[in-house]
Amino acid sequence: MKTNVFDKSRVPNVPQKAKAPARRGSAEWLVIAGLLILSFIPLAGGAFRLTQLTGGAAITPANARFFASPLPVMVHIVGASMYAILGAFQFANGFRRRWPVWHRVTGRLVLICGLLVGLSGLWMVLFYVHPVGDGDFLSAQRLLFGSGMIVSIVLGFTTIRRGYVTRHRAWMMRGYAIGLGAGTQALTLMAGEMISGPPSELSRALLMGAGWVINLAVAEWVIRRRSTSAVRSF
Repeated sequence: MKTNVFDKSRVPNVPQKAKAPARRGSAEWLVIAGLLILSFIPLAGGAFRLTQLTGGAAITPANARFFASPLPVMVHIVGASMYAILGAFQFANGFRRRWPVWHRVTGRLVLICGLLVGLSGLWMVLFYVHPVGDGDFLSAQRLLFGSGMIVSIVLGFTTIRRGYVTRHRAWMMRGYAIGLGAGTQALTLMAGEMISGPPSELSRALLMGAGWVINLAVAEWVIRRRSTSAVRSF
């Protein structure tokens, strides 16, 4: 005798498979939201600085160097804003697959903005008068990581031109991690001040450097995790 039995505990395979892309999409949007939130503090500070420069604010010892040569800092702020916002969306695989033209166009814009940020940052380190609290050690770090950002972006461009997609993503991720260092530095400086009070010149430099190192460490972890996952899937 044949009996039709329906086991309610069994779940069809198709719906289960369909949940995986949805989970990945949700994770991507969480990453984008996190990057935009991390960018908020330096972007807000940049907007305030632009308002000072364009609104005729009073010149003080803290901002006199910007009024003396406003173009580099304005290029830096505008470029960093576009780099941080547009760059965050480059991490969404769904965007890249669904709108490849959008990815290519905005990718070129992100690349240009990133180079402008790095080059203007190096110019300001070399030619602006250092504010109180910024010493040679911090300036050396800014030159090092600023140069690293420029090199990463250039390598990201040259690798995609040769068709190396994985290397392109890795180098662009490293460049973006360095560019987003200002957001992490706001957190490291805040944590340092809460623990030990106002930082000295050396501790400030170390806390600032920690922001770049943390971002690069996270980027390298993501890069190697993706590389390992690709090997396993192969």
